[in-house]
Amino acid sequence: MSFLAIPFPIIDPVAIAIGPVALRWYGLAYVAGLLGGWLYMRWLVGRDGLWGGLKRPTKPELDDLLVWVAIGIVLGGRLGYVLFYDLASYIDGPLEILAIWRGGMSFHGGLIGATLALALFGRRYGYDPFSIFDIAAAVVPIGLFFGRIANFINGELWGRVAPDFAYAMVFPNGGPVPRHPSQLYQAFLEGPVLFVLLAFVVRHFGFRKPGLVAGVFGIGYGLVRIFSEFFREPDPQLGYLFGQSVGALGGGITMGMMLSLPMLLIGGWLVMRARARTAA
Repeated sequence: MSFLAIPFPIIDPVAIAIGPVALRWYGLAYVAGLLGGWLYMRWLVGRDGLWGGLKRPTKPELDDLLVWVAIGIVLGGRLGYVLFYDLASYIDGPLEILAIWRGGMSFHGGLIGATLALALFGRRYGYDPFSIFDIAAAVVPIGLFFGRIANFINGELWGRVAPDFAYAMVFPNGGPVPRHPSQLYQAFLEGPVLFVLLAFVVRHFGFRKPGLVAGVFGIGYGLVRIFSEFFREPDPQLGYLFGQSVGALGGGITMGMMLSLPMLLIGGWLVMRARARTAA
């Protein structure tokens, strides 16, 4: 073990326990992300200058949107993890699919589920779906930040071996070797960095070109996720899809990288589409 390694700060994954009822940090992260995003969306729809006369959801309608998105994230995130990352295990024990409290959620699956929910919401209430995608994309980094912090607290999704890195950690379930705290890297990049980028786009362009904010999100998330994957240990049941790791950084193509490539392409298409069209 490297003398540079920092002991992992053991935090009970259960935040509050009252008798048999346990409230976990993982669940609290979802609640914090959804509520934080809901509050930010309510602020955004109240800013007339951002919309340029474009039809937008009312604050009461955002209450319904919160429910739609929550269902889409949970169902999509869980099914995405099952299909993309560990299908064989869940075929052997299909009831484990329901055990969400044990972890195992895919961001890309949650994104697909949330996107479908947003599209259905837009159709139900008569809004341009691309405008709904935009306002949702602006708030996603809030949820991503809390989610990655919960990953860190749970001691899961740790990074690659980093014996000479000054801030490497020895994770309880990651063996005796020091590793990159990649959950914190992702929390910072997918949270504050991406939030500031999208806030800049919203401030300067608003939501007047439907699809622009969502497109920037797709490109931004795709890039930071691919970068973060160079520090993150791939899921053991999958390993590297192509190539292999070269030391603590470099080499090896992971599932997270592959799933992020379509986001880059779709994000680029959305940006070009938005630039070519001006909202009435």
